[in-house]
Amino acid sequence: MIDINNVSYSYNDQVEALKNIELHISTGEAVAFIGANGSGKSTLMKLINGLIVPGEGTYIFDGEEITHKKLENESFSKSFHKKIGFVFQNSEAQLFCSNVYDEVAFGPRQMGLSEKEVDKRVKDTLELLKIQSLRNRQPYHLSGGEKKKVAIASVVALNPQVYVFDEPMNGLDPKTKRFLREFMITINNAGKTIICSTHDFEYIKDVFKRAVVFSDTHTIVRDGNYNDIMSDRNFLQQNNVI
Repeated sequence: MIDINNVSYSYNDQVEALKNIELHISTGEAVAFIGANGSGKSTLMKLINGLIVPGEGTYIFDGEEITHKKLENESFSKSFHKKIGFVFQNSEAQLFCSNVYDEVAFGPRQMGLSEKEVDKRVKDTLELLKIQSLRNRQPYHLSGGEKKKVAIASVVALNPQVYVFDEPMNGLDPKTKRFLREFMITINNAGKTIICSTHDFEYIKDVFKRAVVFSDTHTIVRDGNYNDIMSDRNFLQQNNVI
């Protein structure tokens, strides 16, 4: 589903963030991105979500090359963003509506669904995430864990094929971390593809079969079985993962 071919990217054509990245992810995989801060994980996630495009190389999603020109096409952009959902590291950057219902309804409305279908999706999503009681609350008055659940709900309502989580455990209490772990397992078992960057290895145990390790040179230095990589402590220490 995702083919990253020899991709490099620099911010402002000066600050190198990705260098010669080769990555291929199949439908239904659960893949962890690990590596030191600043190694390129978040930049690659932005690229996968179409927030930026490669400076060099190609990004192919579901058989279609993703380019700036194509993303400027409203029809193509809607179709692409319906298939892939991004849960930001900072939930507050993702929440902007006056109440939780409208927050979750925003994406389906943008996709042109009828208000009846929007209402059904919102109700089903709030129920799935067990946040029905937050329906009429203002997002900026919620706790960190509640904001994270609402941010996830706004993605779930679109029913994407791919979920991308950028450091989703940051700032959450243990109960919410356990909830998020179980949620990722549930949607992956339902056939969804999951990509997640994290340093919180205790709470993602048994979620991922595959790990992709980034180095401080903004390249991928290892791509393989999650458990094998996580048990190689010398390698992880050498690459500032632990």
